[in-house]
Amino acid sequence: MRTKVQKWGNSLALRIPKPFADEVGLRPDTAVELSLEEGKLVVSRSQSSISLDELLEGITPANLHREVNSGSAVGNETW
Repeated sequence: MRTKVQKWGNSLALRIPKPFADEVGLRPDTAVELSLEEGKLVVSRSQSSISLDELLEGITPANLHREVNSGSAVGNETW
């Protein structure tokens, strides 16, 4: 299938036809990896996903923020 590269701001964009996106499971905001293999641009789904447990392991007393007082409840904020 032929398509063309288009300008998008200061970058270039490539539209991925729906049948191709469906086959590899791409949806809006899907993380992808770009690489060059033998002079060809390869786009693949990103395999690195961080679990909630991994994120929570990164919390330490040094980077844990305190509760922030944003003032009294207003309108439907109370429960």
